[in-house]
Amino acid sequence: MRLTARARLALLQTALVLAAGAALTGLTYLLMRRREFFTRLDPTGPDPSGAPSPMPAPAEDLRAFADRVQADTLSALLSQAGLALIMVTALAAALSWLVAGRVLRPIRVISATARRLSAENLTERVPVTTPADELSALAGTVNDMLDRIQRGVAERDQILDGQRLFTASAAHELRTPLTTARTAIDVTLDGHPSRADLLIMAGDVRDAVAHMQRVLDGLLLLARSQAGSGARETADLAAIAAAALDTVEGRAVTAGIAIRSGLRPAPVTGEPVLLERMIGNLVDNALRYNHADGHLIVDTYTAGARAVLRICNTGREIVPEEAQALLEPFVHGQGSRVRTDGLGLGLGLSIVRAITLAHGGHIAITARPGGGLDVTIDLPHNSSDRRAAGTTTRCGHRLHSASTMRTAPPRSPPAE
Repeated sequence: MRLTARARLALLQTALVLAAGAALTGLTYLLMRRREFFTRLDPTGPDPSGAPSPMPAPAEDLRAFADRVQADTLSALLSQAGLALIMVTALAAALSWLVAGRVLRPIRVISATARRLSAENLTERVPVTTPADELSALAGTVNDMLDRIQRGVAERDQILDGQRLFTASAAHELRTPLTTARTAIDVTLDGHPSRADLLIMAGDVRDAVAHMQRVLDGLLLLARSQAGSGARETADLAAIAAAALDTVEGRAVTAGIAIRSGLRPAPVTGEPVLLERMIGNLVDNALRYNHADGHLIVDTYTAGARAVLRICNTGREIVPEEAQALLEPFVHGQGSRVRTDGLGLGLGLSIVRAITLAHGGHIAITARPGGGLDVTIDLPHNSSDRRAAGTTTRCGHRLHSASTMRTAPPRSPPAE
């Protein structure tokens, strides 16, 4: 038979009362059995008070009378004490049951609340009773646990939603070139294709394969960036940014985009290959979605214990509320928004964010008034060199004292 905690607690309290009552009755019985209690009835014995004996009678009769009185008294004591002990024990059992229920009520409330909770209902909390005792501490601990569970479930749901969206988007990006290749093959082979038709089909299939390869390369780089498990070395964001700008200088001249840079030392510890890809994606994105007579500003400097990279560019106007969403995989610009990915697949800025987070950094992206983006990345600074950085003002309106300028001649806007 399994007893509840309330029943066990009531039985324990009742047993303690019964044991205490039995001990008290037994001790009283032993004291009453002492023969000295009746010596005052014996005229041959000394009177404790010093007064003469009240019953002048033969000693044998008095001793017999004392024995009968003692026996009757002990018998009455046992019967009366036993009855009293039974009544007190019964009363103690009832009171113990009530007290145990009162004491265990908060635990029942906690148990009932826990049974009502589920993955869809984690908002309810256990009431914390007063005064502050062990049970109120238990209720507070359970509430803290429920808070952590609720946050964990919310984060899990968010991750699962993101994974489902990512999987669907990746499947869509891969299905499009596959459909293109399949259509080109079916149309070309439907009849008697000439050599020129076969060459055109081969070109379409090659473009589709190249597109799928870019998607897969981007996905692999995104996974590697999120893992961040490569060897770490000391690198300078200024040197990496300078190399990235040298690489795209010819494109900037052709596009008529002015490049301004203020590159101060910004040493960090990280994977140089990933850091090069991070800065390269940002620079390529800033050029790809810029416009003629626009500009690109790249700054590196240190701020306290952080190394900062800031890239601003002109371009088409982006809705401010939607700028943050551009960091998600496979997110493209819609309407007046631009597609802001380095690969043209919606992965460029996602890779940038993954690399930043893998290096313990932070990324902030905002839409600039008039068009373009302002991206700021700060990473942990690993150098003891605390030379002062230039004063930071609005992007596009300040250059460091040691800044360089690359200016490409403007060209006419492309024909629509």
